[in-house]
This record gives sequence, C-alpha cells and structure tokens, in this order.
Amino acid sequence: MPRTLVATPERFPIAGAFVISRGAKTEACVVHARISQDGAAGHGECVPYARYGETEESVLAQIEEVRPAIENGMDRYELLDALPAGAARNAIDCALWDLEAKRSGRGAHLDICTMPPVPVTTAFTISMNDTATMADHARVAAHRPLIKVKVGGDGDHARLHAVAGAATTSRFIIDANEAWSPDNISEYLLSALQYRVALVEQPLPVGHDEILRSVPHPVPVCADESAHTIDDLDKLVGLYDVINIKLDKAGGLTAARMMMERAHELGFGVMVGCMVGTSLAMAPAVLLAQNADFVDLDGPLLLKRDRQPALRYAGSLVSPPDAELWG
Repeated sequence: MPRTLVATPERFPIAGAFVISRGAKTEACVVHARISQDGAAGHGECVPYARYGETEESVLAQIEEVRPAIENGMDRYELLDALPAGAARNAIDCALWDLEAKRSGRGAHLDICTMPPVPVTTAFTISMNDTATMADHARVAAHRPLIKVKVGGDGDHARLHAVAGAATTSRFIIDANEAWSPDNISEYLLSALQYRVALVEQPLPVGHDEILRSVPHPVPVCADESAHTIDDLDKLVGLYDVINIKLDKAGGLTAARMMMERAHELGFGVMVGCMVGTSLAMAPAVLLAQNADFVDLDGPLLLKRDRQPALRYAGSLVSPPDAELWG
C-alpha cells in the first residue's frame, strides 16, 4: 500500500522561560511528522532553529518538497541526498525509523545499539539569569549529578560561583552558546577548574575558534554550533575535545549515527544533545546516547506538559523509549 505523510506544527509551553546568551523562549515550537503505511504509523519530531535559519514555515516547505518521493517509497538513505541536514530531514528520518519498527515488529534499538539499551543520566539545564535566581534554581536541582549552566560572558564568574555554591555535589557543563571571546577564553577556562566543571560547551563564536588550538584546555571543550554535520569534524581536530551531536543539526538519526562513528574515529568524545522538544524528539536520541560520554536530553523536563506517551524520567535517569512512543 502507498504511504501518506502528514506534517503538523505544534507548540508546547515551557515551564518559565528558557534563556541563553542569544535570547529567551517561552514555548517549544516543533514539527511533528507522521508517515503511515499498511495500518502502521511512524512518528518523528523536529525543532526548527532560528540560529540555523530555520522556521516552521521553511521546515514544512522542505517536507512538502519531498512528500511525493516519501509517499512513493523513498528510504532513509535516499533521504540523505534529497534534503540538506537540518530539522526537516530529522523529522522524516525518525518517522521512517519508527515506521520500519512498527511494520516489522523489530525494535529500532536492535539496529542502533550494540548492547541492550539502559537508562542514561542526562544533564539538567539552568537558564541564564541573575546570580540569585540561578542559585535558587541550582538549589532545587542540587540532587542532580550533572547540571548544565547557561552563561553569557559578562558576569559569568559570579554565575558559576553562585550555582556551584548552591549545588555542592553536582558536576557542571558550562554552555556559553558562542558568548565568550578570545580575550576572556583563557581566564574563563581556568576559572572552570574551581567549580567541578566537567565540560565547557561552545565558548566562542563559530569561525572564531582557531584560538582553541593554542589555548590550554584545563577542562574539555565541546563543539556545538561549530559541529553541525559530519563534514565539520575533520577541521575541528585539535580545537575541541568533544562533539555535541544533535539530531536536528545532523538531519536525523541515520546521519547522527554516521557522525558519531566518525567523531570516535577522530578521537573526539561525544555528547548527545537536543533542542527543547518533547519526548518524541528525545526518544531516538536516547538510543544514540547509549554510546555517548555526555547526555543532554532534558527537553521534556523543561516543558509544562509533554507529549503522551512520554519517556520515563526518574530524577536525571531517562529510560529507553517504549515501542508505543517510538521505535
């Protein structure tokens, strides 16, 4: 039987606001792709991201471009050539993975994971704010073993001091979202040593990170915006220690698996990260994260309400998805 593809924009309110160096958002704007065939339906979710020039409208337009080919049987590998890396390809790719699993009765984890999947520990994000508010949020999250702290340049020493003092047993990922500069990078990296920082993520703007080759890394440095796809990896050798792989950047689970394999070949550690989305967006990433050094899949924990059925979170442990949700 022929396939049908339906793509729908959806919104999920964020609990409070999600604030990074580039601005704030109060809702997660996602696109849900549903591919149906032979009585089965596969689902995928993506998050259009303005930093990469994406909008809901542009993502829906890209999906519409390949609708005839998808409905005529295009597979995941053909999709790699039909659409560029990004959110639209991610939604379709993940829906195709899910459809394959639903039609065959064979769990997607059997093709993704080298071992039976287990719960993984995710970071939990504290948005950028004034020091007192960030300390209050860190105090509430102090039971979590790994906390991601959004910072933004000026005032970051005080932010780190406040958060570390409020969550005294946690380790931290510091995410500057390109907000540091060549003038302060050495000072901030050295400062991170004082505060149980396990990783510093994307400290410098894309294209300005060559200085990382000559600056000491007292803590590992992770590429996020600088590592969009597999094609970016070779030029990052010697600059970064860890690569943040996100399905929305890579353009789906199929491409993300290839990117992870190449990152490991080049000697990088790997973080599996996310945009702010629902459990449907996180589900395939949880399976990819089985082989990651760092996991940052807390998107649903930041929402007022999640999609149902949802992933199971027990504190900072997130379990592999049930087949009813994905895969």
